[in-house]
Amino acid sequence: MSKLTSRLMPSGRFWVISAPYLWLFLFFLAPFAIVLKISFSEAAISIPPYQPLLEYAEQSLSIAINLGNYIFLSEDTLYYAAYLGSLKIALISTLVCLLLGYPMAYAISRAPRDKQLIYLLLIMMPTWTAILIRVYAWMGILSTNGLLNSALMWIGLIDTPLQILNTDTAVYIGVVYAYLPFMILPLYANLVKHDDTLLEAAMDLGAGKIKAFWKITVPLSKSGIIAGSMLVFIPVVGEFVVPELLGGPETLMIGRVLWQEFFNNRDWPVASALAIVMLALLLIPIILFHYNQSRAMERNA
Repeated sequence: MSKLTSRLMPSGRFWVISAPYLWLFLFFLAPFAIVLKISFSEAAISIPPYQPLLEYAEQSLSIAINLGNYIFLSEDTLYYAAYLGSLKIALISTLVCLLLGYPMAYAISRAPRDKQLIYLLLIMMPTWTAILIRVYAWMGILSTNGLLNSALMWIGLIDTPLQILNTDTAVYIGVVYAYLPFMILPLYANLVKHDDTLLEAAMDLGAGKIKAFWKITVPLSKSGIIAGSMLVFIPVVGEFVVPELLGGPETLMIGRVLWQEFFNNRDWPVASALAIVMLALLLIPIILFHYNQSRAMERNA
């Protein structure tokens, strides 16, 4: 094979690098472009239920871009409430997952090596079941005649069943249960790599176990905390299954509003505009996450 032919033919490195870019184009950029196009169209009684942006008639091509969907979102307080509700639930759920997940990840990382895999499997096994089935199970647990109320009444802590299902409390329980493994795994991956001699040196210099933990372990696990928080916060913002099944009519999240606009109202342009705005809001934590990851890789290089 001549040198010219070898230059023209793509190398193996080219195909390896192009594979993830092709995946991103097919499953992210192309759907994003379609949703962005729909967000600038107008609703119509047709299939699909929106008007095309480009029309060719009488040898002329016309482009009709509608900004009314975004203006409508900025004027309706319902969508403000949905965005704020989603951010509030995502933030509180992330903090609860961090408070629960950090001690669990720390305990697993300090366990004997032969038992760490068993503990990780126990954490991951619930995720092997479909999320819909697990949320339905929580409906049976949290209902007025469910296992939780029955157990509390049998113990004698309450006289009448508690109203937990169809409230924000049930949504927090379901979200934390569903996303807690995604907080534990990045934390464990970070904590298991810590050098125990640093803690021993700190205690030799007079620091107690608690002070050494806050001064050494917590700062060193910063990248794991950020990674776990992003893996929980970002998908919870657009969560639909948990608030739909466990939440009540006052539980307003952007995922439920998107579903209602798409399927109940059949207003695809407004729903697409909602999705674009939600993605724009999530770009900030995504950019911060990638910035932190790149800084961590540079420090470890």
